[in-house]
Amino acid sequence: MTVAIYGIKSCDTMKKAFSWLDQNGIAYVFHDYKKTGIDPDCLKSWVRQVGWEKLLNRAGTTFRKLPDADKADVTEQKAITLMLANPSMIKRPVLDTGAITVGFKPDIYATVFRTSPTA
Repeated sequence: MTVAIYGIKSCDTMKKAFSWLDQNGIAYVFHDYKKTGIDPDCLKSWVRQVGWEKLLNRAGTTFRKLPDADKADVTEQKAITLMLANPSMIKRPVLDTGAITVGFKPDIYATVFRTSPTA
C-alpha cells in the first residue's frame, strides 16, 4: 500500500501523525503543500471523496484573516479556489491510502491500518 500524507511540516498535528506512522512502522511519502502547493486535480478529487466542508479549515488563522467578502457565501468552487491560493487553509493532515482521511486521531489511524492505537 502506498501511503501519502499531505500537510505542513511545522504543524503540531502533523508531528503527531508522523510520530504515529513512524511508531507503527508505516512507510509514507510526505507532501508539504505549503511549500510545493497542491495539484488542482488532487484537491478536486479530495473534495469529491470527503467534501469541501471537511477540507476547508475555517478555524485557522489564514481563513480568519480573509476579508469578510471572501469568507461569506462559501461554495464548493469558492472553497477550492481559496485552498489552491492558500494551501494552509486545507485541514491537516490529509492521509491518502487509496481512501482519504482528514485530520489525525490515533484510533482512526489504527482502524485505517488495522493496528493497535499508539499515542
